[in-house]
Amino acid sequence: MLTMLSLLAAVALAPQGTLADASVPVALASEQRTDPADSLYREGRRLLNRGRYVEAAAAFGEIIRRYPRSALVPDAYYWSAFALYRTDDDGNLRRAATLLETQQSRYGDAETEGDGEALLARVYGELARRGDPRAAEWVQSRASAAAPAPDPEERQRADCSDEDDDPRMAALNALMQMSPASAAPILRRVLERRDACSEALRRQAVFVLSQLHTSETEEVILSVARSDPSADVRRQAVFWLSQAGGDRAVEALDSIARTSSDSELREQALFSLSQIHGPRARQILRDYAARADAPEESRERAIFWLGQSHGADDAQFLRDLFARVSSENLKEKIIFSLSQGRSAANTRWLLDLATDRDQGIEIRKKAIFWAGQSGAGLADLIQLYDRTAEREIREQLIFVYSQRHDAAAVDRLIEIARNERDRELRNRAIFWLGQSRDPRAARALLEIIGR
Repeated sequence: MLTMLSLLAAVALAPQGTLADASVPVALASEQRTDPADSLYREGRRLLNRGRYVEAAAAFGEIIRRYPRSALVPDAYYWSAFALYRTDDDGNLRRAATLLETQQSRYGDAETEGDGEALLARVYGELARRGDPRAAEWVQSRASAAAPAPDPEERQRADCSDEDDDPRMAALNALMQMSPASAAPILRRVLERRDACSEALRRQAVFVLSQLHTSETEEVILSVARSDPSADVRRQAVFWLSQAGGDRAVEALDSIARTSSDSELREQALFSLSQIHGPRARQILRDYAARADAPEESRERAIFWLGQSHGADDAQFLRDLFARVSSENLKEKIIFSLSQGRSAANTRWLLDLATDRDQGIEIRKKAIFWAGQSGAGLADLIQLYDRTAEREIREQLIFVYSQRHDAAAVDRLIEIARNERDRELRNRAIFWLGQSRDPRAARALLEIIGR
């Protein structure tokens, strides 16, 4: 009779198998799924429900890579993209957009296709907010082409007509080709309007004006950011203030970040500051990140943008800030932001944090994961496993080993699968060995089955 360990190894080795809860061996032996990707799909949903987004994206990505004919593949594109979107990382956002566009082109009848369209808009919207030119173009084109008409009663009260909407939009786009001297006065007149019917025109005018780089650009966009009656138009103006980048723009952005009650406008101001290269803008971001009285979500955005600078001074600031904050969310954002710097000092700090028992277990697990992603040596990660007896920490390390594409990482998983005394940890190692394409993993699983 097979032992439980052998049975789990057999499931991991056979593509048609299903990984059930190890505490219910009867279900594991009797349950026969027809889709070979089922175990990975359920693992991905488990990880997603626990907020372990990078790991969830990896699991759904394995379905796409290993089981291209599975009925679960169309929805795996969506869920992988959703998980990547939740990581709040620029590179992952771009990968999410690629996955969603692939789903749309290949699987138009997928159950999640409608949700995928909405998610793609959010992904591109976030990338556009961060200054991605392709995303900004995508969002701008969709917004211009599909701007909803005002409510009929509102349109009647405002006494405006939609007959000329498209020609006027086209005219504003054409201003990009005109000389600044002739375009700027026209755009300024458009932006002086305050009626509800001209809101879409004003948004487009802000975009066009931001591309002209004339002496009047900063002054006009500052005025729009402060006084336009539409929150959407004000946010658009704040976004493009980063293109001006002068002292007046920096001070205006600082004022908006500190005093605005509009959370989206505050975050837009922080993004714009991150795009301005200068000590004053950088110091404003640091001051905001450290403000205990500022909204936490906005502080997270400031921390994120400081991490994107990859500067040694900003990294030191974030490491010092970690010791001064009590919020778990802020701590997690600092960990992630430092991991993006991929410096030896940051990686060493993450590894030290992983062993700090004064920190919560989830914080330490995040430190382990991002240390693995930011270039920590496998020897250090293996040593960390040997130094701790905590199951959750060891389980996280097993996952980190599974994401390393080198022979030594596979060797470590095999060693755990063979020799670890904790059954649950052996099970996790066996599961990830089952996802490996290394032939040594398959041989190890066969050996476990034969025990």
